Amino acid sequence: MKNNITYYLMGLLYLFTSHLFSQESPQNHGVDNHHISLKAKDSVCLKDCIMQAHWEAHTRTFVMGTINEGNLKDDYAIASGAGIGVLTKPIYGFQVGVSGFFIYNLSSSELHKPDSLTGQGNRYEVGLFDIDNHTNKNDLDRLEELYIKYSLSKSSLMVGKFNLNTPFLNPQDGRMRPTIEEGIWLSVKESNKIGFNGGWIWSISPRSTVKWFSIANSMGVYPMGVNTDGTKANYNEHIEGSSGMAIGNVYVNPTNNIKINIWNSFLENVMNTAMIEVKVEQPKEKLKFYESIMYVHQDAINNGGNVNQQKTYMNKGEQSNVISAQLGIKNKKINTSLNYTHITGDGRYLMPREWGKESFYTFLPRERNEGLGNVHAFMIKSSINAFDGKFKTGLGYGYYQLPDVKEYRLNKYGLPSYHQINFDASYSFGKFLKGLDLKVLVVYKIKEGETYNNLKYVYNKVNMMNFNFILDFKI
Repeated sequence: MKNNITYYLMGLLYLFTSHLFSQESPQNHGVDNHHISLKAKDSVCLKDCIMQAHWEAHTRTFVMGTINEGNLKDDYAIASGAGIGVLTKPIYGFQVGVSGFFIYNLSSSELHKPDSLTGQGNRYEVGLFDIDNHTNKNDLDRLEELYIKYSLSKSSLMVGKFNLNTPFLNPQDGRMRPTIEEGIWLSVKESNKIGFNGGWIWSISPRSTVKWFSIANSMGVYPMGVNTDGTKANYNEHIEGSSGMAIGNVYVNPTNNIKINIWNSFLENVMNTAMIEVKVEQPKEKLKFYESIMYVHQDAINNGGNVNQQKTYMNKGEQSNVISAQLGIKNKKINTSLNYTHITGDGRYLMPREWGKESFYTFLPRERNEGLGNVHAFMIKSSINAFDGKFKTGLGYGYYQLPDVKEYRLNKYGLPSYHQINFDASYSFGKFLKGLDLKVLVVYKIKEGETYNNLKYVYNKVNMMNFNFILDFKI
């Protein structure tokens, strides 16, 4: 059944927008993905608060295709959708933000049918729609943001549904719509030298879904892989005693060229993840050298989510350690970096894929090293900006040395060692087509590790190409 409330809301927003788009838009605002922010003087008039709000309309069309090795199943999909959002003008420091989006499956291969040789399902294209219902082509609407925000000076407090970008919860790499969170979030930014971000999150609507889940029940909405003994993981809706997650961040900038970020994520009754990151960059130089290093440590809490270790998320007593480093050089047009990540053999680095991508410097879109231990990852990437930043292109190569696919304790998803090459390009149009962005991403993955002649370790994992063509238009 369609969400009538969402359609009513979006229709109401459209009626407002038809009038407001003819007015001059506010100039002091920033948009991150679909998230809306506004800087303006407080108003004491409720009518002005609504009618002078910042409005945004967004359409997105996404074409994706995957070519697999030999007779393994190939897939494609064409998705298109639109959304609208509003952030009211401040009144006594208070603002309300609302946004929604709908998606249609214009055309696709039979995404609901598994590969005939491996019995495994589609991994990439289905993410453009609803992974809970692969045959759903029309009922793909979602009320995304719905929050109240109070701002005082440079600090703010938000309550409701909003979009976060942290090492543990983030929008993820591209599909049609991002991951959205619900909770309370505080940002204290009164000083340029030190600040705080943090809050309590109790529910999530993951990317590629249209539903909202509690923190505990969102774990395992995506494929769960295997337990450390090789049996099929079964933690979805079996995580106990976890009502939410606390996230805290303290950042310190002791000098103009040094930035220190400390993060901690406490997932009640499941695990704790701590991270420290130090970035160094030469200030005010035409050619800048920069270095970054990150360390992550995880520990299971109690039984890791369930006393039955066949239904838990992180085994009792388990831990993991990660170090990631980056060395780069850049100017206004070119940026090149060398990157390395090592996940030790102590255990798997775990973070539910429903919540976002990993923050390691060796990350390349379309694959992750979450769920792995004893990893050595090397990546080099170079990007170019041209035509005053309107055209951007990049080329990345990574080699990922992973544990054997049958070493289940350290390989959750049966991913062999691999090489990955990514090419991306984007162009932002101007003048008559201002607001239109075109993006292309091509991914090529090559098998390096042993797969024991079992195609389930190959299908949609290695020896494959993935193509992406994305058209965005924002008003």
